[in-house]
Order: sequence, then structure tokens, then C-alpha cells
Amino acid sequence: MSRNKKKTKVHTAKGRKISSTRWLQRQLNDPYIEMAQKQGYRGRAAFKLIEINEKLDFLKPGMTIIDLGAAPGGWCQVATQKKCKVIAIDLLEIDEMPDVEFFKMDFMDDDVPDILKNALNEQSADGLADAVLSDMAPNTMGHKQTDHLRIMAVVEAAYYFAIEVLKPDGIFIAKVFQGGAQEALLKEMKKNFKTVKHVKPPASRKGSAEQYVVATGFRKPDAPE
Repeated sequence: MSRNKKKTKVHTAKGRKISSTRWLQRQLNDPYIEMAQKQGYRGRAAFKLIEINEKLDFLKPGMTIIDLGAAPGGWCQVATQKKCKVIAIDLLEIDEMPDVEFFKMDFMDDDVPDILKNALNEQSADGLADAVLSDMAPNTMGHKQTDHLRIMAVVEAAYYFAIEVLKPDGIFIAKVFQGGAQEALLKEMKKNFKTVKHVKPPASRKGSAEQYVVATGFRKPDAPE
């Protein structure tokens, strides 16, 4: 990807915060946003999944995928382009698309995992998913320790849901921040997956603490090696 394009400068307008000006400048100079617009993706995040899949080559026709934190729908687009079926959830609405069953709900609500499991029973012959993908992130408060705890609570909820619904050899991918998943969670993952590692796709901004924990080769808890 060419990065020689002349950067657009944004001058701070009256009443606009410096942080807002920086955000706008990043948006105007982000090659992934431009590519997303040209290629018809709903957001730059689509390229994160594209790049993770280029490393893993895990998206295959006929797979059933659960997409947690799906809005605006870029990951759903990438999965359905690979002929996968998707069950998706987000607090924000996404436009309807083929092969995607969407729920406008909060994944952290107590009854939501069962709702997703019921949808999975209808979509998959064995009621199990080939992959659980989580691009969820809670709203941050600006307090580092509190934000980290909130982020990890979301990641852990996604993980414990994943180990209930994944097929053998299934895949779990989740967004994490601030140095990745905590040691306790990584240790737990390594019991239930053959390979666990952190990946920072090129589409994740360099200055961002965002990365993804990628767990492959799921085996049921307490299953023999």
C-alpha cells in the first residue's frame, strides 16, 4: 500500500478541541478509510479481519461465525464474502445483509448468550460455531486501570461464551488492549486451544494499544491432548 500520498492538514477551528482536530486529520489521511470506501466495506475494521485471515486462512465456505460487536458490519461483509454464515450482535444497528442474522442487543446482558445459542441451533446442524470473533470494546473513562478492567471483562465474557459454543478445532479471536490479554486468561486459553498468540494487523493504527488475541485449535475443557 502506498503511503506517499501528501497528507491533508486540518487547522483547529474555533470551538473545536485539539483532540477533535487530530481525529479528523487521522480520518482524512487514513489509507484504510479510503480503501474501505473504494471497495465498498462499511468501515476500515474490515481490513483487520482480512489481514488476520491472510495469516491464518481460517475463513472457509460453509462455516458458521459468531460476530460480537459487529457494527457497522465490516467483519460480517468479509465473512460472507468467504461464503460463511454469520450470527452478529451489537448495541448499534447495522444494515441488513445476506447470510447475516443480526441482533441489536448488549452482549453483556444475562439473557443474550442463550439468544445467540438458540440462533446457532437454527443455523448449524450441530448447534456449534466454527469461530467466535469479538471486536467489542467498552466505552472508556480515561482512567487506565478502570478501563483495563472493563476491557478485560468484555474479553473474558466473549471467551467463556466461545468455549461453550465452539466446534472442536474452532477459533476464537478477540480485541484486547494495553499489552494484550492478562496472564490468567492466557493460561486458561492455552488449556483449551492448541495455539494462542497476539496479533496486531497492519490495519490497526500504529499509535493504538489495540491488538487481537488469536486462539486456534479448540478442544473442549478437560479433553485429552
